[in-house]
Amino acid sequence: MSAGAPRGAGGGSTGRGAGGLRASLAGLTTRGRSFLAAGVAAALCAYVLGQGELLRVGLLLAVLPLICVLALHRTRHRVSGSRRLTPMRVPAGSEARVQLRMENVSRLPTGLLMLQDRVPYVLGPRPGFVLDRVEPGGRREVSYRVRSDLRGRYPLGPLQLRLTDPFGLVELTRSFSTYDTLTVIPRTEALAPVRLTGETSGYGDGSRRSLALAGDDDVIPRGYRRGDDLRRVHWRSTARYGELMVRREEQPQRSKATVLLDTRGVAYEGAGPDSAFEWAVSGAASSLVHLLEQGFSVRLLTDSGTSVPGDGSGFTSGGQESAEAAGLMMDTLAVVGHSDGAGLTRAYDAVRSGGGHGAGGFGGAGGDGLLIAFFGDLDDVQTEVAAKMRGRCAAAVAFVLDSGQWTGGPSRVEERLGRLRETGWTALAAPPGVAFGELWRQAGNAPLGTGASGGWG
Repeated sequence: MSAGAPRGAGGGSTGRGAGGLRASLAGLTTRGRSFLAAGVAAALCAYVLGQGELLRVGLLLAVLPLICVLALHRTRHRVSGSRRLTPMRVPAGSEARVQLRMENVSRLPTGLLMLQDRVPYVLGPRPGFVLDRVEPGGRREVSYRVRSDLRGRYPLGPLQLRLTDPFGLVELTRSFSTYDTLTVIPRTEALAPVRLTGETSGYGDGSRRSLALAGDDDVIPRGYRRGDDLRRVHWRSTARYGELMVRREEQPQRSKATVLLDTRGVAYEGAGPDSAFEWAVSGAASSLVHLLEQGFSVRLLTDSGTSVPGDGSGFTSGGQESAEAAGLMMDTLAVVGHSDGAGLTRAYDAVRSGGGHGAGGFGGAGGDGLLIAFFGDLDDVQTEVAAKMRGRCAAAVAFVLDSGQWTGGPSRVEERLGRLRETGWTALAAPPGVAFGELWRQAGNAPLGTGASGGWG
């Protein structure tokens, strides 16, 4: 057999030849080796004792496994296989379906085939299927489901095919060459459409002009300027004013929002699906999805200063590019782990720079964006750095996960929250067991002004 693969939804084909006769001999099962050993032993005893009948029995036992090896080695079956994974991106705790299809592309029927797909142990037991005789040109389809409570990227494959003889003396295993990847993203919660302190709506700014609802009046005409596209000429206004007028169509601007995730290893204690860090990752994912649905231009930022999407501005733009950027951010959260950093300085610099654009950024002129941050443990120094991030943001909301609350140790979270509120943050503690949707609603109910309200209770 040899491996070769048509691409697509995870495919491949196997044929004859890889490994040679030596590889086929290595495929002898325990039963086959026992037959061979018993035959050799019987032949030796027959030679010593001079028993011709016993010699014939020994030769039969020894030759039968070798005949099966030769038969499988000369098998000319060509089998193609494909894998289809739906969906390829699932939230933690949800199932994905894997469909396998085998097709006999040779002119001879196959024997008994055993099909097995390689699956990481976190996705469940390794699936195996037994396929009976497949006629020439025939196909068989089987499926199984995978599920993981841990986010990450998991390879599926390569697909393995096992051929056996009718006596079970020889078993040959060949692998296809392709595999697929299942991306398990963090769990997300549906969030209520609340208005955070100082927040603007997703589209537009307070100073933009109002546009008419529909029809030809959904334009603001102005005088023709050299270089204007003639297709934008507004003939009704031209006839009314006696000069050439063109449409000046104003497009609503997308308000910007940054979701900051503190990934410092020193800021969290514990591990597993119910740890504080996993809660923060899930909260960041829920915020990103909600803000994109509300029409914001969003970016994901970590304490290392890394911004996703990673283009010049760091923010999603809209349309198909926005959908691709959203997928990129969720893929990033699927594999994000603890960083080695000890401080938030790089994140502060990235927030202050606003992704390279002063207008609409943070810290630049007209810094009117929204900042949502998920912090781990904060000492005095990092609390001051976080407080400075508030800057000129239209709104800043912080969810602080204190290890003392999550592990039962001493907690200083209220002191940290008080300092953040003094600088204009809407700061809330995130204790274990609380749903992020509830904290989100509480952040929306915080009074206007300093955002001094917060906490749980």
